[in-house]
Amino acid sequence: MSLYLVRHATAGMRSGWSGSDLQRPLDARGQAQAIDIREALASEPIDRILSSRAVRCIQTVAPLAAAVGVEVEPADEVTEGAGFDRAFDLIAGLAEAEGDSVVCSHGDLIPAVLWRLQDASLTDRLEWQKCAKGSIWDLDVRNGRVAGAAYRSPSRLAARA
Repeated sequence: MSLYLVRHATAGMRSGWSGSDLQRPLDARGQAQAIDIREALASEPIDRILSSRAVRCIQTVAPLAAAVGVEVEPADEVTEGAGFDRAFDLIAGLAEAEGDSVVCSHGDLIPAVLWRLQDASLTDRLEWQKCAKGSIWDLDVRNGRVAGAAYRSPSRLAARA
């Protein structure tokens, strides 16, 4: 089974947005990245898509959700600032469940969760610091343990599209 950790696509500068940061939408580049993510994952047998409550995260995975015919499930556990213990518990639970899942989150949580997976001996050493906006971590899960991980940068995704 596979678990895909997606960092939300670009959404402009936080300082340039006057409303609630949870409501900040994707910019034009981010919308293109969301399409690249859809193209990269649409052929996978995805059962669930969970997302931070931030609009930019939901918009990042919405094209993929439409392509695979599942609803985006908002998850407080992976919303920015939630704390990596909550995010780790959710992702570890998904690793033990049946079926492929996608989780869209933020730069404060994805590297911390990857580090914790490694620290808990649930995965081998990996370059967990990589987490560009619009990137995907593909986690190959076997028996509740991450057996392999591959990082797909946004530029690599765009080259495929």
